[in-house]
Amino acid sequence: MTHTFPDVSISTERLVLRPFEDADIPAHTEMMNDEMVTAWTTVPHPYTAGDAEDWVRRFAPEERASGRGIVFAVTEFLTQRLVGTVHLRNTDWRILATEAGYVTAPWARGEGYATESLLAVAQWLFRDRRFERLELRTAAGNTASQQVAQKIGCISEGVLRNAWTVRTPADGGGWEESRTDLIVWSLLPEDLEADRMAEAGYSSYTDWN
Repeated sequence: MTHTFPDVSISTERLVLRPFEDADIPAHTEMMNDEMVTAWTTVPHPYTAGDAEDWVRRFAPEERASGRGIVFAVTEFLTQRLVGTVHLRNTDWRILATEAGYVTAPWARGEGYATESLLAVAQWLFRDRRFERLELRTAAGNTASQQVAQKIGCISEGVLRNAWTVRTPADGGGWEESRTDLIVWSLLPEDLEADRMAEAGYSSYTDWN
């Protein structure tokens, strides 16, 4: 029997994390064409509407159906605007561990949305799904992503040397790839202490269905 995550939505005070819909395709296309996303991820560049359609209609549903993970569209509660994505992947159901990846749209940066959405997913994962470990991997030079990991309480466990590629603008246009290290972070249920979350300015997230 294949273990799978339930088809759920998670709500915080400002955000709703839900499955992707066709209506998200234009905003998702724009988000994934951002220079920061191109630099730190391996998504195709340019990222076309066809790539976004494949993500929404095939890849995201298959991630959940196969048991590999689950993909959330992160949207603002008031505007319903797409502001990012959280992707749980490489899930090990035997040891109840999974890895999180996340992207924040350029029009939504500086609002704390990545931290808020990851905390909500972590609480759901640990308290509702009874998972024991959440892992993040950040490129060595991606300080913004590292700050998100630190804000949610992750512990840095070490470095995977030469384990990733990043892209930088090339002379004359285009992008050049180079290799870099990955920093490995982990979050355990006991790391989500109430006082730590209060210091970060977040309340408890209990609204998922």
